[in-house]
Amino acid sequence: MARRVKGGCACEVKTKGPCCAQRGAAGRRLDVAVLIAVLGVLVLGIEAAAQFGTVEVRILPEYSVEGSPIVLVVSGTGADSCVPRLDDVRIAAKHIVVATESPAMGCTSTPTPWSVLVPLEELPAGPYAVTITYRRTGGPYEMPEQVIGRATFQVTMPGCAAGDSIPEASPADLTTLVQGNAAFALDLYGTLRTNKDLVGKNLFFSPYGISLCLAMAYAGARGETERQMAETLRFTLPQDRLHPAFAQLSLTLAGRNGLELSIANSLWGQTGYPFLPSFLCLLGEVYGAPLQELDFLADPEAARRTINRWVEEETRGRIQDLIPPMGITEETRLVLANAVYFKAAWLFPFPEGATRDAPFHLLDRREVLVPTMVVQAPLDYFAGDGYQAVELPYNGGEASLVILLPDPGCFEEFEQSLDTERLTQCLERLEKKDVLLFLPKFTFTSEFSLGEILAGLGMPDAFSDQADFSGMTGRRDLVIDDVYHKAFVGLDEAGTEAAAATAVVMVMGLPPKPPVEVRVDRPFLFLIRDQETGTILFLGRVLNPAR
Repeated sequence: MARRVKGGCACEVKTKGPCCAQRGAAGRRLDVAVLIAVLGVLVLGIEAAAQFGTVEVRILPEYSVEGSPIVLVVSGTGADSCVPRLDDVRIAAKHIVVATESPAMGCTSTPTPWSVLVPLEELPAGPYAVTITYRRTGGPYEMPEQVIGRATFQVTMPGCAAGDSIPEASPADLTTLVQGNAAFALDLYGTLRTNKDLVGKNLFFSPYGISLCLAMAYAGARGETERQMAETLRFTLPQDRLHPAFAQLSLTLAGRNGLELSIANSLWGQTGYPFLPSFLCLLGEVYGAPLQELDFLADPEAARRTINRWVEEETRGRIQDLIPPMGITEETRLVLANAVYFKAAWLFPFPEGATRDAPFHLLDRREVLVPTMVVQAPLDYFAGDGYQAVELPYNGGEASLVILLPDPGCFEEFEQSLDTERLTQCLERLEKKDVLLFLPKFTFTSEFSLGEILAGLGMPDAFSDQADFSGMTGRRDLVIDDVYHKAFVGLDEAGTEAAAATAVVMVMGLPPKPPVEVRVDRPFLFLIRDQETGTILFLGRVLNPAR
């Protein structure tokens, strides 16, 4: 295992005093029946693009309902008679991989239509991403598994109108959402870095996970509460465009190659509590979080254990006890939870035999010896005014780790000045260099309560008797009690054999120039981002890798 990152977030909502104001919420849904994935040379390479032009994916029945059998029909036209057949179906959270294969020999050159039926067991409500892969087996013409198509589809909830669908988010809306999430990430980082409980400590959190979790609460916000949350969370899209954008972004991220990225949401409500069907349909079908009832009144501790167990399972055991003791009481009526799990191998792995103990210079001028890895590879690099930046791609090339290394004595100044404009300029100026990188190994967990922090950032009404979440129940009877967040990160040398082989090929293409040396031997900031969308999945700092 080369890279393990997990994050969890839970937003607890409890009852407040009675209030007569009411406002409904329109429930909308993403619903795609026929999906076309057009393949290109940039994605597949020349060989695969020549074999497949267009892959069509249909879902049967056209409007699939939770609890009903589903069949995916994958079809296309191959360049020869050796057409794909179903090899395997892999399902992880909301991502379905349909693996196909065909023999590499004994084929005629006749273009041949093909079709594969993929029966799926009953799926929970929510949006799903489908990736179609293909490989050729046997003989000297074997071809490794490659992506030949992508699609998305929706499983609706019983009782939610099948024809009232959310339109697909536009590229402009996705860009707006990602930019807003990045701004919120740095706003939150700026507050957390000076928090009295975090001063002098390593810090790591998932701004994407927090935004996604709070977006589910925002779906029920109305009036001044809605306005404050939008301003604080940097939600600039109207609700009827924001939620489709979140759904599409989650599906885009779930379909990444060469890594494991699992994003899961859940909605836990008091048994028998009168939530609006429109709110339940929106969360169930757009966020994949259908209502799961718990009896907070009768046994809040059992409810807490149930939700924590769900988080632990979704993060492969890395996030335990997200909600602390007494975090749920008899007054709790609703808990919204999000879990993010990330695992990827380096594209250019660090040789284990090269790791040595080396000094790391702390902010107080002390030194600690920490295991330090080293690799020389073609990496994106930029030397700015008072800092260095280097980007390490993960296997598959669709996600990366960005390290921001301030010059000696400049960490606090750089950390304080980091905003979206400076970060964007830094990322845009990265260019390929031969880099000799020294990077310490580290593993740590961060956890904190975000209630007071979010209220201080500009959304106090959500945590007070002024809260208006009437879009959840039709009444102003709910208020957010607290928001809990916990994240784990572990970084080491390990990679996969495929990643190591790829690294050799790429390094061999470098001109013989002296490498740029980046020695990460002092406090630094880092982020994990999706390459295509620019989404900041995780953000943090390392002040002492020995902790």
